[in-house]
Amino acid sequence: MRQIINLNYKWTFSKAATAVPAEIDNKWDFVNLPHSWNAIDGQDGGNDYFRGTAYYAKRIEKSELPVADKYFLELQGANSSADVYVDGKHLAHHDGGYSTWRVDVTDHLQVSSLLVVAVDNAPNDRVYPQMADFTFYGGLYRDVNLIAVPTSHFDLECLGGPGIKVTPVMDGNNANVEVEVFVTDSKLGQTVRYTLTDGEGNAVAETTTADTKVSFVIEDAHKWHGRKDPYLYTAKAELLENEQVLDNVSARFGCRSYEIDPNRGFILNGEEYPLRGVSRHQDRWGKGNALSHADHEEDIAYICEMGATTIRLAHYQHDQYFYDLCDEKGLVIWAEIPYISQHMATGRENTISQMKELIIQNYNHPCIVVWGLSNEITMKGEKDPDLLENHRILNDLCHEMDKTRLTTMAVVSMCPMDAEYLNIPDTVSYNHYFGWYGGETSMNGPWFDKFHKLHPNLPIGISEYGCEALNWHTSNPVQGDYTEEYQAYYHEELIKAIHQRPYLWATHVWNMYDFGADARAEGGENGQNHKGLMTFDRSYKKDSFYAYKAWLNPEPMVHLCGKRYVDRVEDVTKVTVYSNCESVELFANGISLGVQKNNGLPFFYFDVPNAGTTHLVAVAGELKDESVICKVETPNEAYRLKEKGAILNWFDVTEPEGYLSLNSKMSDIMATVRGKLILAGLFMKLKDAMKGDGAKKASGFEMTEGMMQMMGGFTLLRLTSLVGMLNVSFTKEELLDLNAKLNKIKAKD
Repeated sequence: MRQIINLNYKWTFSKAATAVPAEIDNKWDFVNLPHSWNAIDGQDGGNDYFRGTAYYAKRIEKSELPVADKYFLELQGANSSADVYVDGKHLAHHDGGYSTWRVDVTDHLQVSSLLVVAVDNAPNDRVYPQMADFTFYGGLYRDVNLIAVPTSHFDLECLGGPGIKVTPVMDGNNANVEVEVFVTDSKLGQTVRYTLTDGEGNAVAETTTADTKVSFVIEDAHKWHGRKDPYLYTAKAELLENEQVLDNVSARFGCRSYEIDPNRGFILNGEEYPLRGVSRHQDRWGKGNALSHADHEEDIAYICEMGATTIRLAHYQHDQYFYDLCDEKGLVIWAEIPYISQHMATGRENTISQMKELIIQNYNHPCIVVWGLSNEITMKGEKDPDLLENHRILNDLCHEMDKTRLTTMAVVSMCPMDAEYLNIPDTVSYNHYFGWYGGETSMNGPWFDKFHKLHPNLPIGISEYGCEALNWHTSNPVQGDYTEEYQAYYHEELIKAIHQRPYLWATHVWNMYDFGADARAEGGENGQNHKGLMTFDRSYKKDSFYAYKAWLNPEPMVHLCGKRYVDRVEDVTKVTVYSNCESVELFANGISLGVQKNNGLPFFYFDVPNAGTTHLVAVAGELKDESVICKVETPNEAYRLKEKGAILNWFDVTEPEGYLSLNSKMSDIMATVRGKLILAGLFMKLKDAMKGDGAKKASGFEMTEGMMQMMGGFTLLRLTSLVGMLNVSFTKEELLDLNAKLNKIKAKD
């Protein structure tokens, strides 16, 4: 019988070693798996985290292993390339940091053997990802096991797959279930016993045969119906010889049908089932990618609390345990490979191998409905013939390997609506940040309406949207201020736009949690992307989290926004309440400020007199939430964004009333003749910088009409800080001189 021995405990580890060791080096560090060597330096900013080869070593005593004919080493995640050695002999190499892979070590294990895994996350031109807005944590960051099996066993060597493939297809209320197994070194006379059991463990079908593919019919099947009813069956296969069980495998599956309609959106089991949810990165503060099962459980619990029906698992294959949780909780999943940002002509084979692994290892999960081909891959343009061919190969591969699911891709915002590559997958979604990276929140809805009209038969969704928020606060939120209040406003506006457009087949907030992006230097806390609805350490739910909970979760709730924004200068301040109840009443020091009725969206806005200390209580039915605000004469400096290394912060800029400044939006500056002339000079400097080394740093971005439209929503100060990636820098004196010139130009009404 198959036995799985976990090898997570007590490895030695070194980043300094330069060769495979012949023996355990006691000067190395002792670590337990899962482990990442970038858990700290990959999250602190500077884009200087260690990227190279590190070594893990562990002694294997054969006497401590169960007696078996074959032994396979199983690595569930080694980022991003790895080599396996036993007693100095090289046995295997693997490219791709997010999938399971196995190595046959049977003939190489001695009485006592030294197992070494060399893991490498250094930059290269063949393994994805190489360019992306997240940290590429190195390490053995998932479980490592040794699997002991007899000579005849269910396959362990085909691309990390489970050895069993279950395909349920609905026929009315009945499910036609095909079960296929893959047997290694089978012998004449061996048979396979197949058993299907329901959610309570009762057998619903069974047969024993020498065939490796069988079919069953489950009459009046209990359907897997997302969050409403995530019912799971189990298919079990046992390899028999003379009635003795040699090996066994099993897979849970769900009986469900779905379609994606360009007008009605996602349809599950014949019922319109709106996919509204989040994207998720797998890392955590202080851990990197080295998550425990408890971490995964906590992550999915918060996502369910928010009321999400879908998760985009970006931008790579996630832990099998998390897919299992999604099956159990009924989350509908978009699964993708890390073919992201920058197409590499030398990376095609890696996209193919990672897609094969993704599909083979995850085929049985009912939660998955689409395979994602790529993310924002046209940053350098969408017309590259090699890029187009790569996508067609991947799309055909998905349909060949899995005839039950559709394909999709996440398209970068600037990609034209008439791009040829939009016609390759079955569905598409766009990553749009109107209202954060330029543009206005009001641009989102009309953009999708235009796309929908242009492509009436192509399902369109939103694969990313969001904005960053830290513990900064204001009563006058504006784009780019990184306040919790602007993030809440942004998501309120996007929820309104999405709510009015049921044709959007799926929408995914970017992101559920703040995550590590060591190259980032924004918002006053470097090394992170702060677009999460919750903080990196999962300790705080931002107000925007509750906006979605009020919209998506039917369980009655009420939430008073701005609990961290206590000190306020204005005499009358705006207070927002989120609730999915029919009405909300707000009390200030026991005095009612009125009752507001739900108008179809769960957002309630109150004007609150601000004097002294005010105790606020929001009441919705039997529920209530409380907070406190205090009147102050001058703004609390703790609430103001102070960016590390910033030459000027926004509040250092003089802004004469009615005149332009560095804090003016680009569109407002462009609306004046003198403002246009000033910006023309800046763009000349930008253009000159992109001719040399700056061209490399620009990574192929083009100043398209769409880009210009987006930039119109940037303040000029924010733009001057963002163009650092183009090798353009400004001194404090230059910025102050520029602001002085703008202060002399009257703003248009």
